[in-house]
Amino acid sequence: MSKLTFEQLTDLKLLLSVEGIGPGKIRKLLARFRSIEKILSANLKSLKEVVNENLAKRIQKINNNRNNIESALREESDTLSKINGNIITVWDESFPPLLKKIYDPPLLIYTKGTFTRDDEYSIAIVGTRQPTNYGKIQTERIASELANQNITIVSGLARGIDSIAHKSALKVGKRTIAVTGSGLDVIYPPENAKLYDEIAEKGLIISEYELGAKPDAVNFPKRNRIISGLSLGCIIVETGITGGAMQTAAFALDQNREVFAVPGNLGVKQSEGTNVLIQRGEAKLIRNSEDVLLELELKLKPIIGKNIPKPKIEMNLFEEKIISVLKNEPVQIDVIATSTNLSTSDCLVHLLSLEFKGLVKQLPGKMFALI
Repeated sequence: MSKLTFEQLTDLKLLLSVEGIGPGKIRKLLARFRSIEKILSANLKSLKEVVNENLAKRIQKINNNRNNIESALREESDTLSKINGNIITVWDESFPPLLKKIYDPPLLIYTKGTFTRDDEYSIAIVGTRQPTNYGKIQTERIASELANQNITIVSGLARGIDSIAHKSALKVGKRTIAVTGSGLDVIYPPENAKLYDEIAEKGLIISEYELGAKPDAVNFPKRNRIISGLSLGCIIVETGITGGAMQTAAFALDQNREVFAVPGNLGVKQSEGTNVLIQRGEAKLIRNSEDVLLELELKLKPIIGKNIPKPKIEMNLFEEKIISVLKNEPVQIDVIATSTNLSTSDCLVHLLSLEFKGLVKQLPGKMFALI
């Protein structure tokens, strides 16, 4: 549970209940008044220095609703206790560090399950609710391979790609985090009730919404910013142009997180979004989990260490012969030709190809060495 006292949580809930106020405005007010308590007790003139007059008046009047907020918070706390849920605020040490760094992190979240330090190395996998067989296969393969590297898989518990990503991580006995667009006690979609319970037991469920909140359409864009905010990178497997996964990708870009996309066939609706992201240069094309691991190598090194796979580079027979005679020390072209039984001109052609592949470097005097 949060380190904030019951009174402090009441103050926060009271302020959040003011019409027209959200995390952004509360941060501006906190910069001026330093505490929620002082915001609620501030005079009209002081409040008007930060917000408009109508909002300032609503803040002053909201104190009249304190008893109702206190009563609702007590009831909520009792329910959370029964379902093993918690309230965590952005000021708590247990608040996810990556999420705290985004532009507009939620001031409080409801959680079921536990957040571990390993979850700081998370990757989101999201996509359409109606995936093709290709999308299902790619999601399962990429999610399970990343999870086997002890990377936590983050998604939105929705039908389709999201559910497959969660299930794939759990199937290999690893962690996953689900971010929902409804209250912790409202499981959506309802057929994911068993999956929800398994994630809560072996991973973590997160919601920004109060208990009882329905999965209204307006909730999901806000949820999507949390999915990307919890992750070092975001993989879009399949999505239409207007799909929610496109919103998640946009949030990830705004949050300076890496975006990856699995390419799909032209003319397939589920691949239109991913192909457009790649075309615009907004997402890096990936073929497998190795592409993701290599791109995020420095950020993931603390958790997977030397297990980051090296890319397999295809070489023809002649290139392999040349590589076998090269060393870290420079070797002259005539020596290479003699050692490989190739002509000098053939050697130069294949050495140029090896340069393009990042395996060989050319030095002055027609000397070559391994990189």
